[in-house]
This record gives sequence, structure tokens and C-alpha cells, in this order.
Amino acid sequence: MTDQTFLNNLKPFIQANWEKAEFQQATAVQLKTIPPILEGKDVIAESPTGTGKTVAYLLPLLNQIDETKKNNQLVILAPSRELVMQIFDELKKWSEGSSLTTVSLIGGANIKRQVEKLKKGPQIIVGTPGRIMELIKLKKLKMHEVKSIVLDEGDQLLTPEHKNTIHDIIKATKKERQVVLFSATVNVGTESKARDLMGKNPEIIKVDRNEVPTGDVKHVYLVCEQREKVTLLERMAKTIKMKALGFVKDIGNLTVIAEKLEYKGVEIHLLHSDTRKEEREAALKKMRTENDGLLLATDVAARGLDIEGLTHVIHFDLPTHSSQYVHRSGRTGRQGASGTVVAIVTEREERELKKIAKELNIQLQKNRLYKGELVEA
Repeated sequence: MTDQTFLNNLKPFIQANWEKAEFQQATAVQLKTIPPILEGKDVIAESPTGTGKTVAYLLPLLNQIDETKKNNQLVILAPSRELVMQIFDELKKWSEGSSLTTVSLIGGANIKRQVEKLKKGPQIIVGTPGRIMELIKLKKLKMHEVKSIVLDEGDQLLTPEHKNTIHDIIKATKKERQVVLFSATVNVGTESKARDLMGKNPEIIKVDRNEVPTGDVKHVYLVCEQREKVTLLERMAKTIKMKALGFVKDIGNLTVIAEKLEYKGVEIHLLHSDTRKEEREAALKKMRTENDGLLLATDVAARGLDIEGLTHVIHFDLPTHSSQYVHRSGRTGRQGASGTVVAIVTEREERELKKIAKELNIQLQKNRLYKGELVEA
């Protein structure tokens, strides 16, 4: 399916930005979702990490905004500050050449400054559910003119902790609003919760892995004792030229590993829910602009994170289930690039890893680190 005629239906500034982005071809999720969103339909879309989901909803929704009106027309909700900032950057890029204005609303940031920005009547709001709800309750964020709402990483937004807030935010908008949900994984529970928030008959769109150009991604693992994991990661960081994202199961573990690595002279960046905003931004900026580096993150902090050109994804702690393995590993080998996924496991974890690989039909190879390279064991 390569029909990109939808481009002709978009406003000139969006078409110009498409040219500027030098996209050769729309991705599967863009081809499947842009037409129904342009028609104003509610959409539930599932597509693997790194397939261009943000652009898939931004283009048709930016197209529908009335530039002459200074009021809130589009609200995009995302589960983490990280993702909000990333979407905010994309919005700036895609609204270039128009008079559209965007404001980002995240918890932890100065609320007075956010209120000032809202007084100017931005057409687009992107933010985390808690802060957006807070501003609605304070009557500083007016929702009655909002035409469209996006739930990005929708499975995270419809968990018990956020579900009621999301429901209240959507209820605050006008009756004939459009709701679209995008996520890398949509299970039955997420789908039924999403349907409750939408009009009748939302379009359900699923993009399979086989519709995505896969890069040459190798899946390998290294076996060692639990206490040797840090040493192995240190050796990898010092000898392999890599731009890597390493996953650790929780903040406590992350802090301990970071201290040990820093003591050994390894330069690392950290990402977890307690990282200060400035630190997070600095870490991501460095990772995005440099050719190598090691960023350690918890799963929650890395949701929706997009760093171009990652060469390695490292599972320091084994994922608990196969969908977590997919989420993490999808950060490398995006849109046809090559990459390596490395799991550092104990003998006991090796069995778990093999189960996951079997379930996902992945070819796993046992490796060892030899003279700064991962070679077959």
C-alpha cells in the first residue's frame, strides 16, 4: 500500500514541511490512519515502536485547526514529561510556516507561567494528564472549543492510575469531539476502555511487524553471574563503539549501577522518574547530538523515547514479559537501520530469555566480549 494521495489534501504548510523532512515514503501506520483521521473519525491504532506514529496523527489534526481562531482546538495527552517534550518538538517542526501556537503543560513546571501562556489562546495543548486536569479545574484551560484529543501511548494512559483523569478531561470537551489513541501495544482491555471514551464505531487499525521495514537487528546475549553484570557493562562501554540505551528494572538498581560505573570512569546518562528536568534534557540532548554514549533508563522513563541512530539496546535486567522486550528492543534498527540488542543474563535468566525469544520468533545468539567486539560464544 503506497497511496500517498492524502498529502494532496493537506494544507500547503504541511506539504512544505513534508518536503523539508525528506520522507521518501509514508510508513504503514501513516498510510492507514491519516485518511480516517482526516475524515474526522475516532481511531484506535496499534503500531510498533519507531514507525512514525506521532506524524500519523499530527498531520491530519494540524490540518483541521482553524488558524484564524485563537482558542484551544487540539489536546494531546502523553504519560511522561519526556514524551510531551518530544511531541512538542515535533509540533514546532510540523507547524512551521503557519501561525499555529502550541503550549506544553507538564507537572513539576511553573504553573503560573503555564497560565500566562494559556491566556494567549494557543490552538494546541500537549501535556501530562495530571497537570492538564489541574488547569481545567482552576478554569484556566478551557475545553469547550476542543475538537480533537489524542491519547499517545494510550495503553499507559488508560491504566487505573490515569483512567479517571483521562475520562474527566475528555468529558470536559464538546460532544462531537474526535478521539484518537495510538500505542505500540493495544490489548483487549485498552481497546474496550478506549471505546468507552469514543463515539460509535471507532476505526481499529493494527500495523503488524511484517509491515514495517526491519533493519538488520541482531539479538544476542552474554551470560555471567549477577554480581559480574556491572563489570561486563563497564567493559562493553569502554571497548565497543556504541550509542546505547540500557534498561534497568527500577530506580534503586539504576542508582547503584550508575555509581559503580561512574566510579570506574564510565560516562553515563540517566533517565528515571526522579531525574530533574534540566538533567533529563541535558542527557537527551547529548545522546541525540553525539555519536556514542550510554543512557541508562527505567522502562517508565523511556516510554515513547526516540533517539535517532541508537546502535545498541542493552537489557541489563531481563524484561518481565515479551511485550516489554519488544518495546525496549524497538529503539534500535528503526525504519530499516541496523542495530544490536544485547541481554546480559545469569544462567537462570538465560532460560527465561529463550522462552521470550521463542514466543517472539527471534533468532538468539550466545556471544562473548572479545577484544572489544561481541563474538559468537
